[in-house]
Amino acid sequence: MRGWNGWRLLLAAVVVLGLSARALHAAGPVETSIFAVQGVAADVTAKDASAAKDQALMDVQVKAFRQLMERLGSPEIAASFNDWTLDNVAPYLRSLSIEEERSAPGRYIGKFTVRFMPDKTQALLSKYGVIVPSMQAKPVIVLPVWKAPEGPQLWEDNPWRKAWLELGAEQAMVPLIVPLGDLEDTSALTAEDAVAGDPLKIEAIRRRYDAPGIVVATATPAEGGKVRVLIQGETALGKVNFDKLYSAEDETQDGAIQVAIRRFSGAMTAKYKQEVAKASEQANANEVASQRSAVSVAVPFSSPSEWNRIRSRILSTPNVVGVDVSTLSGDGAVVKLLYANTLDLLQGNMLSAGLSLSQVGGTWVIQPL
Repeated sequence: MRGWNGWRLLLAAVVVLGLSARALHAAGPVETSIFAVQGVAADVTAKDASAAKDQALMDVQVKAFRQLMERLGSPEIAASFNDWTLDNVAPYLRSLSIEEERSAPGRYIGKFTVRFMPDKTQALLSKYGVIVPSMQAKPVIVLPVWKAPEGPQLWEDNPWRKAWLELGAEQAMVPLIVPLGDLEDTSALTAEDAVAGDPLKIEAIRRRYDAPGIVVATATPAEGGKVRVLIQGETALGKVNFDKLYSAEDETQDGAIQVAIRRFSGAMTAKYKQEVAKASEQANANEVASQRSAVSVAVPFSSPSEWNRIRSRILSTPNVVGVDVSTLSGDGAVVKLLYANTLDLLQGNMLSAGLSLSQVGGTWVIQPL
């Protein structure tokens, strides 16, 4: 195990890196990263405040790692790391920054942002069958409107807005960003404007936060602890139109709100994963297409049934993309053989399929072995 002095040097390095990153981004748009965990809380008591802080700096790394595994993987995957210590987690750490802190004699309370190395984290999760995109989706601004009995609320403290803020989805695969609600926000858009879908005022908020997508998420309390949720808007992943009544197992309003928010976040993540998979498949197809080659091949045979058997073997041969018949007679055919990669590899694959691809008098010929 590393000595404490070694951990002190490591912690000093990652905290400095984190503080530098925070300073660089302080005046810009909301910082987002799939591999970052924000708001990791620590409350540690020790013989003095300095020792308590040292312990907190170590504890939050392990805590953040497990949170990341749950967010990118699943609760079951996260549970498999329950016995991991700082020694295990440290190789994945990229930086750590302090969001807020305070101390008292023998006690330290803080909140941190912990960032992990993308490549190593992706490689680890791939062992569990989880493919994590290298980049996040483009962020979506969420305007949470709570339809309280006294009227719609957008910027006021209410259970709907609070739940969106606590979701902390700035680091999700699809970042969901709740506006600050400062004077500039409240002057630009009211709850009534959001409910009415005022395009100019909603656009002003979108531009302020420099995000390509924005949705109005309206929640109305219903009987039995249920919540009616309507989420509409335009995002980089397409048009959004959620309209559903949500409930929770505990039949509480807060529970129903949590279910609704997590369902929406999950649906957006699933949509993004589908888009990434589709783009990857297309890129692979394009790569294969760019590597395709063609060769004219003679295929002798003695009967139509033998021709069918040979053609089936050819088509089942790895790296064969297609067979186009140029001429066909009673004792043979000339085909254009489409294949990927190299001709040498194709010849080897033909052998494994029980076929011989060779040149005879300057002509390529396929024959059964």
